[in-house]
Amino acid sequence: MSVRPPPLNLPCAYTLRALRAEQRSFVSWSNSLMATLTQHFHHSNSLLVLSNPTTLKKTQKSPPLQLSDFYQKNLKILSFKDICKHGNLKEAFFSFSNLFIDPNPPHFWPDEAYSSVLELCASKKALPQGQQIHAHVIKSDANYDSAFLSTKLVFMYGQCGSFAIAKSVFDTITHKTIFTWNAMIGAYVTNGEPLGALELYQEMGLSGHIVDAYTFPSIIKSCALLKDLSIGAQIHGMAIKYGYSSMVFVVNALVTMYSKCNDLNAALKLFDKMTEKEDVVSWNSIILACATNGQSMEALELFREIQKFDLKINTYTFVAALQGCEEPSLMKLGMEIHAAILKSSHFLDVYVANALLVMYARCNRMREAAKIFDMMDGKDNVSWNSMLSGFVQNRLFEEALQFFYNMLDSGQKPDQVSIISILATSGQLGNLLNGMEIHAQAIKNGLNSDLQVGNSLVDMYAKCCCTDYMDRVFSNMLDKDFISWTTIIAGNAQNNFQLKALDLFRAAQIEGVEVDAMMIGSALLACSGLKTMSHVKEIHGYMLRRGSYDTVLKNTIVDVYGECGNTEYAFRMFELIEPKDIVSWTSMISCYDHNGLANEAINLFYLMCKTGIETDSIALVSILSAAASLSALKKGKEVHGFLIRKGFILEKSLASALVDMYSRCGSIENSYKVFNFIKEKDLISWTSMINAFGMHGRGKEAIELYESMKNSDFLPDHVTFLALLYACSHSGLIDEGKRFLEIMKLEHQLDPWPEHYACLVDLLGRGNHLKEAIEFVTTMGNEPNAAIWCALLGACRVHANKEIGEIAARKLLELDSENPGNYILVSNFFSSLEKWKDAEEVRTKMKGKGLKKNPACSWIEVGCKIHSFIARDKSHPQTDEIYLKLNQVIEKLKRERNYVADTKYVLHNIGEKEKVEMLYGHSERLALAFGLIKTSEGTTIRITKNLRVCGDCHTFCKLVSKIFEREIVVRDANRFHHFEDGVCSCKDFW
Repeated sequence: MSVRPPPLNLPCAYTLRALRAEQRSFVSWSNSLMATLTQHFHHSNSLLVLSNPTTLKKTQKSPPLQLSDFYQKNLKILSFKDICKHGNLKEAFFSFSNLFIDPNPPHFWPDEAYSSVLELCASKKALPQGQQIHAHVIKSDANYDSAFLSTKLVFMYGQCGSFAIAKSVFDTITHKTIFTWNAMIGAYVTNGEPLGALELYQEMGLSGHIVDAYTFPSIIKSCALLKDLSIGAQIHGMAIKYGYSSMVFVVNALVTMYSKCNDLNAALKLFDKMTEKEDVVSWNSIILACATNGQSMEALELFREIQKFDLKINTYTFVAALQGCEEPSLMKLGMEIHAAILKSSHFLDVYVANALLVMYARCNRMREAAKIFDMMDGKDNVSWNSMLSGFVQNRLFEEALQFFYNMLDSGQKPDQVSIISILATSGQLGNLLNGMEIHAQAIKNGLNSDLQVGNSLVDMYAKCCCTDYMDRVFSNMLDKDFISWTTIIAGNAQNNFQLKALDLFRAAQIEGVEVDAMMIGSALLACSGLKTMSHVKEIHGYMLRRGSYDTVLKNTIVDVYGECGNTEYAFRMFELIEPKDIVSWTSMISCYDHNGLANEAINLFYLMCKTGIETDSIALVSILSAAASLSALKKGKEVHGFLIRKGFILEKSLASALVDMYSRCGSIENSYKVFNFIKEKDLISWTSMINAFGMHGRGKEAIELYESMKNSDFLPDHVTFLALLYACSHSGLIDEGKRFLEIMKLEHQLDPWPEHYACLVDLLGRGNHLKEAIEFVTTMGNEPNAAIWCALLGACRVHANKEIGEIAARKLLELDSENPGNYILVSNFFSSLEKWKDAEEVRTKMKGKGLKKNPACSWIEVGCKIHSFIARDKSHPQTDEIYLKLNQVIEKLKRERNYVADTKYVLHNIGEKEKVEMLYGHSERLALAFGLIKTSEGTTIRITKNLRVCGDCHTFCKLVSKIFEREIVVRDANRFHHFEDGVCSCKDFW
């Protein structure tokens, strides 16, 4: 049945039919095309040069066929067709040539011979051989059916990827049959031009041609490629209207189309309505549809069901079923399919083996994937690329790099996929040398002009911090898409070129580039680095105007407002997000934590748990950081218990966060236990533990751990050396600290940061090596920053060095006049020298700038609550009880230990009595008195203070630990103090 299609309400989508044996006279090619092709084939080095086609004329002069001759002719042609069906090009060309050079040629139809060999060339995608046949056709001067052979040529060129020639052949055909239109529509689809196929379909309808069942598969595939469900549904309706919807190959195409348009229900309904399910292609289509739409269990159920039918499972069945097992939870089922493959005859099939490789790689089982790869005989590009991608996806970057070089050694030529994968590896490793080598490989293989390779190169150079090459690659790209712009914007933002990133964001809009959520996210990353609210608000407004406002961007906005210190805006955005995912909650928790609102972070975490949101490791890292900020050991232990109950693996950032939490909560023993429990330690784990020892004044243990780290083949980085210098500073290890700075520069070629120099100055200053410290500061290669002068001034105040201190004070306020802490430090320095007028002038300047210092505050965790106190605080519900206990403690210290308050630590120009009263009201003493009231005898009291503990409070805590037989752990702004039996772990060096 054939019908003329009605017009569609779209870029008219008409259908494709398989070629029929209609035979009409052949119209010769245009002279220019003939000349071009003849010249091309004259110089062709194709598989086999054909004989002179003029002998073709002899076959046309033969007498009329008799029955016996007709029988012989069919034997000859059938034999030639069989050769073509076997797919051997060389044999087919040899046999084809014999048809024309035989001195007594049999009676045969040349168009049938041409047709068979052209179909073979199409199936093998053998373009040079197909062109040679085309030349043979042109040179011959026979009267055979032109529409038939021309259609075969259109089909061959389309299948071989030579779309332009296919279109040229199609345009020269004056009498087009339905098969001609179908072949050309198929060529559009095969060559990735689905919209062109639909437009040609419309043109076919307007020209008065009628469609048949075979037109539908290509047109339906066009809809699938465009993911246009509306057009696809219309085509489906036409198939139903004209009675083609029950044909198996049409149903199969429709199942695939609905699947790719994300309408799996429609695909399943179509399959279920099939009365006869004896076509394995139908099963393959629906299994693949379920697998690609995330319905893995449904796909595997269908695979089990097909085995109940008497159908021969083929390669595509296994490949489709394996795609349903590409997640770790379904690996067992994948192994069952693997076992079924081993029992079948498909184990050696390269497509099946490649599907197995991908399945095991996606299930994080690279060893099994490697075993299959090693057993494969006929590895193709997909095999190599699947293994390479598997290593990259499983973050086995070193293995990926080695595998790539093994691939090159085997003679395998890298293609676009392998180049992109290995560039991602080089970027993740930060290995610039390897990245540049891969860049050279891309140039060598002519892939450097490829758009996706260019984007990967930009990303690789960005991750390797090589912004010059990154910019050069981007500038030299002939074609740029929105991914190119997004990558260059993100690359600049990540490498602290935030203003340039924002300029590029504006340039992309001027160029008319499609701005998507990823590009906006990259621009927001730049705003995060700048920490300027005006830029964030500008992009936020841009998002609102464009309607680009998905959950991912909303979460990013929460992050960025948090980075800019505006927790109020961040929380407003957080409240607007509906529904909130785990990233939304984690972003807000992190925002509170980073802005010093640890209590709010913890409360929000508990609220999240009540909503039933499944916690992830990132949320746990944030909440552990909040617990550490508060020194809330009990809450930290609760989180530790939570992650154990939930089965989280103690590794990487989560393990390091746990080590850090225990150390910052004063439990260095638990911190070390967690560290020893980590099976796969990384550099961050080692550095966290070195820092923990340093924070608790255990410099020698920190150095010993550093030596163990080196013996474990870990190379220290800038942060590791910073932790080491910090440890030396708080343990008075002057010689060791100077030695580590030299090791850092000479042995590891690491240029010190200003923070490293500040640590060394602090170390020399604490040890009263002030002359050496000022010499180091004035002779260091880089200009000293505010942190270095701050460290020097702090030491001068402790050791009352007026001369150097005045230099440091002046420099500090010159370099950083916006930090209230600097004014307080300078004022306190002058006060310690009793230069009250100078001290008052500094405080007046600070007030004139509108700057305020954070008040001294101490807090203690009792039960499940954090209790905070400021100096001379009377806001606590148990204030009277606290002051009564404090007075009792002071009187006992006076009686038993002759305690006398040391008023030199009160840096105010007031009377002695007032100074004593001020000392008695310090926040850490109130917290200590509360701890003595609320905790049982022998319990460790843990207190945190936001400023440095003064000398008199330090003495006070030592005496309390002795008389009340309590261990007291105080964490101040600098370090931990463990008071026990009248002695402090800092050895009075802080």
